[in-house]
This record gives sequence, structure tokens and C-alpha cells, in this order.
Amino acid sequence: MRRPTGQNLYLGAVLLVSAAVAGYLCFVHGSDAELGAQVRNPRTLADIPFDGSKAYGYLQQLCDLGSRVSGSPGMVKQQALLTEHFTKLGAQVERQEFRVRHPQTGQAVPMANLIVHWHPKRAERLLLAAHYDTRPFPDRDPKNPRGLFVGANDGASGAALLMELGRSMPGLERSYGVDFVLFDGEELVFGENDEYFLGAKHFAQTYAAQPPGYRYRSGVLLDMVGDASLRVLLEPTSMRYAPGVTRSVWDVARRLGVREFVPQLMNVGVNDDHVALNELGGIPTCDIIDFDYPYWHTAGDIAARCSALSLAKVGWVVLEWAKSNPKP
Repeated sequence: MRRPTGQNLYLGAVLLVSAAVAGYLCFVHGSDAELGAQVRNPRTLADIPFDGSKAYGYLQQLCDLGSRVSGSPGMVKQQALLTEHFTKLGAQVERQEFRVRHPQTGQAVPMANLIVHWHPKRAERLLLAAHYDTRPFPDRDPKNPRGLFVGANDGASGAALLMELGRSMPGLERSYGVDFVLFDGEELVFGENDEYFLGAKHFAQTYAAQPPGYRYRSGVLLDMVGDASLRVLLEPTSMRYAPGVTRSVWDVARRLGVREFVPQLMNVGVNDDHVALNELGGIPTCDIIDFDYPYWHTAGDIAARCSALSLAKVGWVVLEWAKSNPKP
């Protein structure tokens, strides 16, 4: 993902977003008194009914594959691993294949979004998404910007969280279904002029142009959710396009007492896969992202910088959100 250039997000939407956040903060502060003793902050894995240790184990497993750049041997291995994992849990896994032009060589790069269907016969559905490719190099690394990038937080954390969330999906007793989507080509980029979010754009355009026999009522994007020093702020683009969805996620976190979800607006919005889902696909989607991560796009983005407890907290919030009959 990348930040937008300058402050352009705010030029057309700052008043709308600020008003939405101000109204939400009034609601939050007014509701805390009603919660009373229910407001708490789970401090250990034992306090959370979501297995962060397993999610962290999946994160390590993905990182052990090494680089997982789109079209690479590492990506092929990851696709096989994820397909086997979700199929064994009872999901239907669909490969949405497409090709793009490599930004350097011009050769065709085979790509595949993985769409994981839970309860596929249900016409109303939720979308939980993450990208699962890694950046070609740790280009922001001060010592070795052309070294190995394994993308523990930026890439593996979202995919690993979905792997663990999948264990709860067969028993989701609701009238709607859930799809996980793992986006390829989020950052097959070698320079700032290269195109980002290829998988999300392809998915959203296909969904709009060739409507399936179901409808996504809302969505959540998971990106960089494993930081050991987790602090998730309200992302401005999410508040602009999907304020209801965003508020509903932070409301669940508040009820659970997961204080790492902070009802405070980030200083600047993030261009991420959720932009295509909102703009091209018409799917109200928010981004759960902790962008204050010192190892972003560096060789230091390894499993040791991530936390099972952080994964447990985000996973718990998302699971309870999915159970809560969320609507836009």
C-alpha cells in the first residue's frame, strides 16, 4: 500500500470525514458510561477467545516460504498452501486468474486472487480481504534496499489472520455467507510510477461488470495487523466511503474492550486495496491498518516484529464483527 500524494485526500473530503468522526466520537463517549465494567483491555492470550498463537504460527509458516512476489516460485507455493488449508476447513476455493505486464521486463505475469467461499449458497455475503503478495525488495531499508523482503506484517499478517478465522467460519450461524479474498499484485512495483492494487482492481471490476449471483453487503480489509505495538486508528478513506462499516468495527472493539482500536482519525489517508473495492466495486469496505510501523518496506519486517497477542485482538474483533449482522 502507499500513502496518497500530499494531502489530496483531504482537499475534497475533509469536512465530510471530520463531521463523521466528530459525530462518532460523541456517540463513543456517550456510550462508554453505559458499558461500565464491561470496558476492559484483554492483556494476555488467555483473555481472548481467538487463537492468536495459531495465527502467529501461520504467519511464520508463510514467512518461511521467503519472498512471495507475484508470479514467483514462492507465490506458487503459497497459493498451494492456502488452497489446501482452506479446502481442508470446508471452504470452496476459487482461483480468479489474470495476467499483467511486468513493470520492468514487459513480460506477462500470471496472477491469481484466491476467493474463499464459506456457505456459498447464501446470497447476502460479507467480504474479508487481505493481500498476500510481497514487495519485490525492501526498498526503504537503509542498508540493503535490494535484499530479501519476507513481509511478515505487510502481507503475511492479513493472510495468516484469515487462515485462523477460517476455523470459525463453518459454524457461522447467520443468514449471510462470508468470502475471504486474498489479493495478488498489491505491490508488484519497482518504482513509484508503477501501478499498485492490481488484484483488487481486477476483482472489483469483475464484480461490477459481471455481477455474480450474490451481493456483498460490506467488507473489511486487513493490512499490517500484526505489529507488536498495535495501534489502529480510523483510516480517513474508510470514513469517507464506508463510515457505517468503519464505525461498526470500532464499536465492536469498544464493546470488547480492545483499546488498540483507537477512535481517532489518522493524519492522512492510505491508498490500499479498499479504494478499488469502494470506487470500482461499490462494496462499502473499511481498512484495518496500523500504518505506524517502523519496519515498513524494510528487511526488518520479519515475524519477530509481530505479535500473537496483536493478531488475537484483531482477529477477535473481526470475528465478532462478522457475527454481528453488520450492514453498511
